[in-house]
Amino acid sequence: MITCHVRYAIDPYQLPAFESYSRQWIGVVTRMGGQHHGYFLPAEGANNIAYCLFSFANLAEYERYRKESELDEECIRLVAEATQQRFILSYERTFLRPVF
Repeated sequence: MITCHVRYAIDPYQLPAFESYSRQWIGVVTRMGGQHHGYFLPAEGANNIAYCLFSFANLAEYERYRKESELDEECIRLVAEATQQRFILSYERTFLRPVF
């Protein structure tokens, strides 16, 4: 299993827009064969940092998801929405492997 951890710097004044975007991506990742572990939005402390975790069986499956997402209408719409509304200021992706 490979888990993608994303750290977002978000516009804290657009938290509702980011939350709506997040909820939609959970469904997209699930539909495309991944397991979403959720988004984690600011509650205490920094008001502009959010996280997300989702997994695929292996890196090849993640890469398949990435290629398919480039052509998927819902993914294209979500990326355009985030770009237009600018509620994501930056993000960093890290890939992790679990130890059980």
